[in-house]
Amino acid sequence: MELTGRNIIGHAVVGEGKETFFAVNPSSGTEIEPGFREASLEEIDEAIQEAAKAFQEYRNKTGQEKAELLEAIAEEIMALGEGLITRCMEETGLPEARLVGERGRTVNQLKLFAQLLREGSWVDARIDTADPERKPLPKPDIRSMLRPLGPVGVFGASNFPLAFSVAGGDTASALAAGCTVVVKAHQAHPGTSEMVGRAIQRAMQQCHMPEGTFSMVQGASTEVGQAIVRHPQIKAIGFTGSFRGGKALFDEANKRVEPIPVYAEMGSTNPVFILPRALQERKDNMARDLAASVTLGVGQFCTNPGLIFLQDAAEEKEFRQLLAQHIGDMSGGVMLTSGIRGNYERGIEQLSKIKGVEVLAKGKADTSACHGTAYLLHTSVQRFLEEEALEEEVFGPSSLTVTAKDKEELLQAAERLRGHLTVTVHGTEEDLLEHRDLIDVLEQKAGRLILNGYPTGVEVGYAMVHGGPFPATTDSRTTSVGAAAITRFARPVCYQAFPMALLPDELKDENPLQIWRLVNGALKKG
Repeated sequence: MELTGRNIIGHAVVGEGKETFFAVNPSSGTEIEPGFREASLEEIDEAIQEAAKAFQEYRNKTGQEKAELLEAIAEEIMALGEGLITRCMEETGLPEARLVGERGRTVNQLKLFAQLLREGSWVDARIDTADPERKPLPKPDIRSMLRPLGPVGVFGASNFPLAFSVAGGDTASALAAGCTVVVKAHQAHPGTSEMVGRAIQRAMQQCHMPEGTFSMVQGASTEVGQAIVRHPQIKAIGFTGSFRGGKALFDEANKRVEPIPVYAEMGSTNPVFILPRALQERKDNMARDLAASVTLGVGQFCTNPGLIFLQDAAEEKEFRQLLAQHIGDMSGGVMLTSGIRGNYERGIEQLSKIKGVEVLAKGKADTSACHGTAYLLHTSVQRFLEEEALEEEVFGPSSLTVTAKDKEELLQAAERLRGHLTVTVHGTEEDLLEHRDLIDVLEQKAGRLILNGYPTGVEVGYAMVHGGPFPATTDSRTTSVGAAAITRFARPVCYQAFPMALLPDELKDENPLQIWRLVNGALKKG
């Protein structure tokens, strides 16, 4: 595909903005052609106005029609072939195998939502039938279901150029819910974004969707994103990225005359708790596997473990030595952008200067552009309890081991934690029975609890929760991965005393879609 460097508005490709920016190859530090036009305020407004107009038609598309659209998008992405992978490798420095796998995940997400739409019960249909004889007052007929919010702004992520980007989970779930979408492409991979955006554009046309159902704007400045959040026609935001970026969008949305939900997945250090008996039995394997999890993707996954809690013992010291040895042997890799690498290096420097923190290991260094070097640091629970900065995410291939004197200190550390995407516990059955109070505390700290595993790797399915209490996300009740992500972009609507002809099919007495519904308090199908 020949790249235009322009923005996608409905069925058109436009580029009237004056500012131009380039993608940069992180491996070499060189700019990549072509230049990309930053969207003007007028183009952003046009895209959102078109989305608002299209929403009036798209919101009433059937589950079958929306499912066919999502499957068409998946087919168009696959039809891009090796050209998509090649361009993405140039813009991100990520290896081919990783990107092929991520493309598969992106396609599977779209198909998952298509499957959800065809089954249809996700709308949470509820029916309370009328009882005109009820005393002292008659009971009216009341029915409710989830309906789409409106046009949604989606921000592409830097670290997942496919699965959390233009056609990623936020876009897929918003389209599935019946919302129109305006995507802000991430400036680090604009070529990849244009290729995927045009694939979506083709699918929209093939499926005869209203023009404006999908648009994508480019931009390297914060003004583009802020213009989307501020626009009165935008009804929700999906974001994956840093705490600073997500909180800024959240604050901006709450300044509006009509505040809107911002579903931001932000920073997380994904604590790991290793209990004594498990450490005795498996310290060799855990040191090896944990080092791999810390450095997977050069530490640029949102679930890399950045905190490791242990209890003081001879095995704990041996484990730290083994883990340090594995980290020291790691060669690191190319980070996504020079900005991410710079933030990582500053984060390591700041951590290492905190009193009571020591550097246990440093991975193999490299002079290539954007190289990320692995680090392992160490401190005590006492210092962790005193210094809030020790819990902050350092986005990259590093982790901090934290040693507790005893079980009580370990519990204090758990109680001190803020919100995270994941918390992992390694323990034998006896360990876990002895630490039930620890598990109870950790359940309040994360969206996903993992037992005797590793947090890297987020399964796309019906039960997955990829979210957590603030500051991991701005809304701990939601997930950005899995089937439940669709509910972020819908709201309950109640219909009272409506005739059958005016009700959505999901709420009609005959249940033409044959979905599961709550009828007078009983879950029924048919």
